[in-house]
Amino acid sequence: MKLITRICWVLLGAIFIFSGLIKLNDPVGTALKLEEYFDVFAEDFGRFFLVFKGSTRSISIVLSSLEVVLGVAVLLRWHLRNTLKVLLGLLIFFGFLTFYSAAFNKVTDCGCFGDFIKLTPWASFAKDLFLLGLWAVVFFNFRYLRRVFATGQLGVMYMTMASAIAIGIGVRALGHLPYFDFLPYKVGNNIGQLMKASEPMRYQYIMERNGETKEFTEYPTDTTWKYKQMVSLNPDAGPKITDFRVWNDAGDYTAKLLTGNKLILIIQSTDKADRDRFLQINQLMLSADSSSKKITPLIITSSSPADFDAFRHDVNLSAPFYYADATVLKSMIRSNPGFILLQEGVVKGKFHYHDIPTRGKLEELL
Repeated sequence: MKLITRICWVLLGAIFIFSGLIKLNDPVGTALKLEEYFDVFAEDFGRFFLVFKGSTRSISIVLSSLEVVLGVAVLLRWHLRNTLKVLLGLLIFFGFLTFYSAAFNKVTDCGCFGDFIKLTPWASFAKDLFLLGLWAVVFFNFRYLRRVFATGQLGVMYMTMASAIAIGIGVRALGHLPYFDFLPYKVGNNIGQLMKASEPMRYQYIMERNGETKEFTEYPTDTTWKYKQMVSLNPDAGPKITDFRVWNDAGDYTAKLLTGNKLILIIQSTDKADRDRFLQINQLMLSADSSSKKITPLIITSSSPADFDAFRHDVNLSAPFYYADATVLKSMIRSNPGFILLQEGVVKGKFHYHDIPTRGKLEELL
């Protein structure tokens, strides 16, 4: 039992650290997931939860950093009994969220491990039950973990360092872009190719007749069989990008966007867009237009035509503009505004508005 307890102790601490760091890698993505939860709670339990929507980024960094710090505290056995009590509260909270999402089909991805590992709601709940099992083994076999690796001022120093590092990681990612991009629009990906299936989709048809159930790889022509269920045999072969579409009043622009060299300024929503950098943004758009690499600057937004028209006049934007779905733009870049550089549909660069590149930098990437 001593060995099992120590294995559970290491797993519990390591999983919490890993989970927190994955979220801190992309605090904007975590904040978007929190907004989704608050919307659900506001609808089901009262509009009070909408109060928190304006603070989701701060809450994202605090909760994610707390996971890291608690994980470090577990591994160092720093005030272990009290740390485990705090962990229990966190596990109950996360368990409620994942069970509620799964049971009532409210939030289809809990974001427990960011976009690095996608979990279904029931898988997320099972993960929380597993962590609760680890916690129980450690808590009820505390006698095997009496040696503490950091006590007194040394322990306080370690916890302070862990807190500072965790918060620093999140704040930097918030002010720039994620350190690691796990989304379909990451640098190096070909958007056009990801919109296609990697191979023909194959399905298995489950049919029923007179109480007998049978599986078919082709839909049966015998009409006495009644359709029951269709299961994909190669789900990973499907398109990784299914909702990418760009348009304007003249029609669909998606195919043209994925040709040539394009510098895209993404403005997800005008009401939340940072306006402090538009002098530099306009300068880059103008200089890119005169590049020898034939870079075409353009703008994509999810705001309404009226809102964007007022906004572009306010910040003196003059490039052609198009529209796309808000969720798609949030997946494309965690910055509002932000730049994406495309070459024949391949993502060559992504830039936060705090890291506006020069024309020379764009030309180097093409």
